[in-house]
Amino acid sequence: MRKLPTIFVRTISTLSFKKILMLIRATAPHPLFTLLSFYATIRSFALAQKHFPRTSSANGIGNAYRHALWTCLIMMYCCKISSPQKALNFCKKITDLHEELFPNQPLEKKMDLHNNQVGMDLFIELLQGIHRQFFETSFFVEKLMVKTKTAVVLSDIDQEPVEELLYLEE
Repeated sequence: MRKLPTIFVRTISTLSFKKILMLIRATAPHPLFTLLSFYATIRSFALAQKHFPRTSSANGIGNAYRHALWTCLIMMYCCKISSPQKALNFCKKITDLHEELFPNQPLEKKMDLHNNQVGMDLFIELLQGIHRQFFETSFFVEKLMVKTKTAVVLSDIDQEPVEELLYLEE
Protein backbone atom coordinates (compact mmCIF):
# COMPACT_ATOMS: atom_id res chain seq x y z
CA MET A 1 0.00 0.00 0.00
CA ARG A 2 2.94 2.33 0.61
CA LYS A 3 4.08 1.90 -2.97
CA LEU A 4 0.79 3.19 -4.41
CA PRO A 5 1.67 6.89 -4.57
CA THR A 6 4.97 6.06 -6.26
CA ILE A 7 3.32 3.73 -8.76
CA PHE A 8 0.61 6.30 -9.49
CA VAL A 9 3.10 9.13 -10.08
CA ARG A 10 5.36 6.91 -12.19
CA THR A 11 2.41 5.77 -14.32
CA ILE A 12 1.04 9.28 -14.87
CA SER A 13 4.52 10.56 -15.73
CA THR A 14 4.66 8.17 -18.70
CA LEU A 15 1.66 9.89 -20.31
CA SER A 16 1.93 12.70 -22.83
CA PHE A 17 0.16 15.99 -22.15
CA LYS A 18 -2.55 15.04 -24.65
CA LYS A 19 -3.18 11.74 -22.87
CA ILE A 20 -3.31 13.45 -19.47
CA LEU A 21 -6.00 15.76 -20.86
CA MET A 22 -7.93 12.75 -22.17
CA LEU A 23 -7.76 11.20 -18.70
CA ILE A 24 -8.91 14.40 -17.01
CA ARG A 25 -11.82 14.79 -19.45
CA ALA A 26 -12.97 11.26 -18.71
CA THR A 27 -12.58 11.34 -14.94
CA ALA A 28 -13.29 14.94 -13.83
CA PRO A 29 -17.08 14.74 -14.43
CA HIS A 30 -17.23 11.60 -12.26
CA PRO A 31 -14.93 12.04 -9.23
CA LEU A 32 -16.58 9.34 -7.11
CA PHE A 33 -16.62 6.83 -9.96
CA THR A 34 -12.96 7.67 -10.57
CA LEU A 35 -11.97 7.02 -6.94
CA LEU A 36 -13.95 3.79 -6.90
CA SER A 37 -12.32 2.70 -10.17
CA PHE A 38 -8.89 3.41 -8.76
CA TYR A 39 -9.73 1.27 -5.74
CA ALA A 40 -11.05 -1.46 -8.06
CA THR A 41 -7.74 -1.36 -9.93
CA ILE A 42 -5.78 -1.93 -6.73
CA ARG A 43 -8.09 -4.74 -5.59
CA SER A 44 -8.04 -6.48 -8.97
CA PHE A 45 -4.24 -6.47 -9.02
CA ALA A 46 -4.08 -7.86 -5.48
CA LEU A 47 -6.65 -10.60 -6.09
CA ALA A 48 -5.18 -11.61 -9.45
CA GLN A 49 -1.69 -11.75 -7.94
CA LYS A 50 -3.02 -13.96 -5.14
CA HIS A 51 -4.69 -16.45 -7.49
CA PHE A 52 -2.30 -16.21 -10.46
CA PRO A 53 1.11 -15.05 -9.23
CA ARG A 54 2.92 -16.00 -12.46
CA THR A 55 0.49 -14.69 -15.07
CA SER A 56 -1.45 -11.81 -13.52
CA SER A 57 0.88 -9.22 -15.04
CA ALA A 58 1.70 -11.16 -18.21
CA ASN A 59 -0.69 -12.12 -21.00
CA GLY A 60 -1.77 -15.46 -19.59
CA ILE A 61 -4.83 -16.66 -17.73
CA GLY A 62 -4.06 -14.40 -14.77
CA ASN A 63 -4.21 -11.33 -16.98
CA ALA A 64 -7.53 -12.44 -18.46
CA TYR A 65 -8.88 -13.00 -14.95
CA ARG A 66 -7.57 -9.61 -13.77
CA HIS A 67 -9.23 -7.67 -16.60
CA ALA A 68 -12.62 -9.33 -16.10
CA LEU A 69 -12.33 -8.94 -12.34
CA TRP A 70 -11.34 -5.28 -12.75
CA THR A 71 -14.52 -4.46 -14.67
CA CYS A 72 -16.69 -6.46 -12.25
CA LEU A 73 -15.22 -4.51 -9.34
CA ILE A 74 -15.67 -1.15 -11.05
CA MET A 75 -19.27 -2.06 -11.81
CA MET A 76 -19.96 -3.28 -8.27
CA TYR A 77 -18.51 -0.21 -6.56
CA CYS A 78 -20.11 2.29 -8.95
CA CYS A 79 -23.50 0.54 -8.78
CA LYS A 80 -23.53 1.15 -5.03
CA ILE A 81 -23.77 4.92 -5.64
CA SER A 82 -25.51 5.10 -9.00
CA SER A 83 -27.59 3.19 -11.49
CA PRO A 84 -26.25 0.08 -13.21
CA GLN A 85 -26.52 1.80 -16.61
CA LYS A 86 -24.43 4.80 -15.51
CA ALA A 87 -21.90 2.45 -13.91
CA LEU A 88 -21.73 0.40 -17.10
CA ASN A 89 -21.26 3.49 -19.28
CA PHE A 90 -18.45 4.78 -17.07
CA CYS A 91 -16.81 1.35 -16.80
CA LYS A 92 -16.79 0.89 -20.56
CA LYS A 93 -15.47 4.40 -21.12
CA ILE A 94 -12.68 4.18 -18.54
CA THR A 95 -11.51 0.66 -19.43
CA ASP A 96 -11.48 1.44 -23.16
CA LEU A 97 -9.57 4.63 -22.39
CA HIS A 98 -7.00 2.60 -20.48
CA GLU A 99 -6.20 0.73 -23.69
CA GLU A 100 -5.71 4.05 -25.51
CA LEU A 101 -3.56 5.60 -22.80
CA PHE A 102 -1.35 2.55 -22.37
CA PRO A 103 -1.30 0.93 -25.82
CA ASN A 104 -0.47 -2.72 -26.34
CA GLN A 105 0.18 -4.80 -29.38
CA PRO A 106 -3.05 -5.39 -31.41
CA LEU A 107 -3.52 -8.95 -30.17
CA GLU A 108 -3.03 -7.91 -26.53
CA LYS A 109 -5.44 -5.00 -26.96
CA LYS A 110 -8.10 -7.27 -28.46
CA MET A 111 -7.65 -9.70 -25.57
CA ASP A 112 -7.88 -6.97 -22.91
CA LEU A 113 -10.95 -5.31 -24.42
CA HIS A 114 -12.66 -8.68 -24.80
CA ASN A 115 -11.93 -9.72 -21.21
CA ASN A 116 -13.13 -6.34 -19.94
CA GLN A 117 -16.42 -6.96 -21.76
CA VAL A 118 -16.68 -10.49 -20.33
CA GLY A 119 -16.45 -8.98 -16.85
CA MET A 120 -19.07 -6.32 -17.54
CA ASP A 121 -21.42 -8.91 -19.08
CA LEU A 122 -20.97 -11.25 -16.12
CA PHE A 123 -21.72 -8.50 -13.64
CA ILE A 124 -24.89 -7.43 -15.47
CA GLU A 125 -25.99 -11.08 -15.68
CA LEU A 126 -25.44 -11.65 -11.96
CA LEU A 127 -27.06 -8.34 -11.05
CA GLN A 128 -30.44 -9.58 -12.30
CA GLY A 129 -30.99 -11.68 -9.18
CA ILE A 130 -29.39 -9.49 -6.50
CA HIS A 131 -30.07 -5.95 -5.38
CA ARG A 132 -27.02 -3.88 -6.27
CA GLN A 133 -26.59 -2.61 -2.69
CA PHE A 134 -26.09 -6.16 -1.44
CA PHE A 135 -23.66 -7.24 -4.14
CA GLU A 136 -20.33 -8.66 -2.92
CA THR A 137 -17.03 -9.48 -4.55
CA SER A 138 -17.44 -13.17 -3.77
CA PHE A 139 -20.43 -13.34 -6.13
CA PHE A 140 -18.23 -13.01 -9.21
CA VAL A 141 -14.78 -14.13 -8.01
CA GLU A 142 -15.96 -17.74 -8.01
CA LYS A 143 -17.62 -17.39 -11.42
CA LEU A 144 -14.47 -15.86 -12.91
CA MET A 145 -12.34 -18.67 -11.48
CA VAL A 146 -14.61 -21.13 -13.30
CA LYS A 147 -14.25 -19.08 -16.49
CA THR A 148 -10.45 -19.43 -16.30
CA LYS A 149 -10.92 -23.18 -16.74
CA THR A 150 -12.67 -22.68 -20.09
CA ALA A 151 -10.56 -19.75 -21.31
CA VAL A 152 -9.54 -19.78 -24.97
CA VAL A 153 -6.15 -18.98 -26.47
CA LEU A 154 -6.26 -15.94 -28.73
CA SER A 155 -3.92 -16.67 -31.60
CA ASP A 156 -5.05 -14.41 -34.42
CA ILE A 157 -6.32 -10.83 -34.56
CA ASP A 158 -9.15 -11.96 -36.87
CA GLN A 159 -10.25 -14.75 -34.52
CA GLU A 160 -13.96 -14.52 -33.82
CA PRO A 161 -14.77 -13.50 -30.25
CA VAL A 162 -16.21 -16.06 -27.87
CA GLU A 163 -18.05 -15.61 -24.60
CA GLU A 164 -15.10 -17.06 -22.69
CA LEU A 165 -12.03 -15.32 -21.35
CA LEU A 166 -9.19 -14.97 -23.85
CA TYR A 167 -5.46 -15.21 -23.17
CA LEU A 168 -2.20 -15.40 -25.05
CA GLU A 169 0.11 -18.36 -24.77
CA GLU A 170 3.23 -17.62 -22.80
